[in-house]
Amino acid sequence: MSSNNKIITAADIMPMDDYGACRKERRLAMSEQKRVRRVEVGPFATFYFENFDTMWTQVHEMLFIEGGGEAQLVEELDAYNPLIPQGAELVATFMLEIPDASRRDRELRHLGEIEMGISLDIGGNIVAAEPVEPDDVRITPDGKTSSIHFLRFPFQPDQVAAFKADNARVVLSIDHPNYAHMAVLPEAARSALATDFD
Repeated sequence: MSSNNKIITAADIMPMDDYGACRKERRLAMSEQKRVRRVEVGPFATFYFENFDTMWTQVHEMLFIEGGGEAQLVEELDAYNPLIPQGAELVATFMLEIPDASRRDRELRHLGEIEMGISLDIGGNIVAAEPVEPDDVRITPDGKTSSIHFLRFPFQPDQVAAFKADNARVVLSIDHPNYAHMAVLPEAARSALATDFD
């Protein structure tokens, strides 16, 4: 696949019969791309960095599985187009992945506003994460955070250049009183994410 497009339109959508015929191969190819774009930080936080291809696949999967046709397509495009980077940013689905339900409930109650302390450090140059949708509040009145957040990292031109430099050291960090962890992006991930910029 691979596209520099920044929005999915109806013209990009395959007929579902055609998608079904090549679904297995496309899912295998996307699995490898997602693996490279996945970054774990600490014991149970994972960032899935999105792009046109990952969202194109997601829209097709939703349409194929649910079979909602054109009416559903409008909803899916509204939901997933905001997760496509627009040339001077990275976009990630941030997940707190805790399989055990009781532990998950307990941990999420101690991680309110965790998304406010997420950043990328490119050689001392800090890019702070922010919600993809500014009014997207993912915390309950009692302080429990959601297990899924949608984040964007808005870059300045000099930060883009620093990120794109071969073998640049990029650190993804979470700074929260109850979850302070960081991870250096593997070079394969940094290289893949560098293609999201114009």
